[in-house]
Amino acid sequence: MNLTGFQKAIEKYLYWLSLPSIGLTDILEIIIISMIVYQAIRWVQFTKAWTLFKGILILLLFALFAAILQLNTILWLMVNSLSIGITAALIIFQPELRRALERLGRAHIFSNFNIFSSSLNEVDDLLFTEKTAKEIIKAAFDMARVKTGALIVIERSVPLAEVERTGIHIDGVVSSQLLVNIFEHNTPLHDGAVIVRGNRIIAATCYLPLSENMNLGKELGTRHRAAVGISEITDSITIIVSEETGKVSVASEGTLVEAGSKEDLMSRLEYLYSENDQSTTEESIFNRWRGLLRNERGKKEE
Repeated sequence: MNLTGFQKAIEKYLYWLSLPSIGLTDILEIIIISMIVYQAIRWVQFTKAWTLFKGILILLLFALFAAILQLNTILWLMVNSLSIGITAALIIFQPELRRALERLGRAHIFSNFNIFSSSLNEVDDLLFTEKTAKEIIKAAFDMARVKTGALIVIERSVPLAEVERTGIHIDGVVSSQLLVNIFEHNTPLHDGAVIVRGNRIIAATCYLPLSENMNLGKELGTRHRAAVGISEITDSITIIVSEETGKVSVASEGTLVEAGSKEDLMSRLEYLYSENDQSTTEESIFNRWRGLLRNERGKKEE
């Protein structure tokens, strides 16, 4: 077989290996679509839509499973429900879509792609540490001793950006003194909840959704019901100090448990910073490398 025949055989049987020609327009389209998808994922992650989005992904996986097994009745139901599902999704996501469009109108899109935009200190603020837990525990029992009511919500993997918008932005490092001052009687910020993200107090006077669980005790007030309410729809942990009894409680996954001592409360919070220590080893190496590059760039500019 000569070279021409071999080439024809390749083209005949391995035609699917041939790569299409890629021009400048194609590259531009890929970049634009990548930016749009990236921004959409960032927006979804910081809203309650992220939980609903994961539910939609599960439905899509179920549809794929039905197609592989040729479950025709289920496929027929899903296909004919598609138009209704799209309309329902628009109604469900209406508040998030409106906020996303408003945010798009005033956002600096390209600033989000700068990997050198934050320093090492800003990255460290994203982590919940043992020092943060100790400061929160000290503040909780200091306030319990004088019966000062408090509501401290610790954010985990589910973002609390929508709850944060209902309060007053603070963005201060967590300390027992700051927490006590926030919840002090007759101060502008004492009413409502405090949101803790990593090592920082993000916002105060935030409104939380009340739980509709009828099994909760009648003696529990609005503060405890709000703590259970936010724990039912997110994976956050909320620390409550009762203004009437001075008792400290913890709300998580829709349940409310009393913390009788500092050690008891620490045992319920220690796994938060333990998870961070295990999951950020490789990430911390990258962040240190990024910080070194920032320092080198700063020296060259000088």
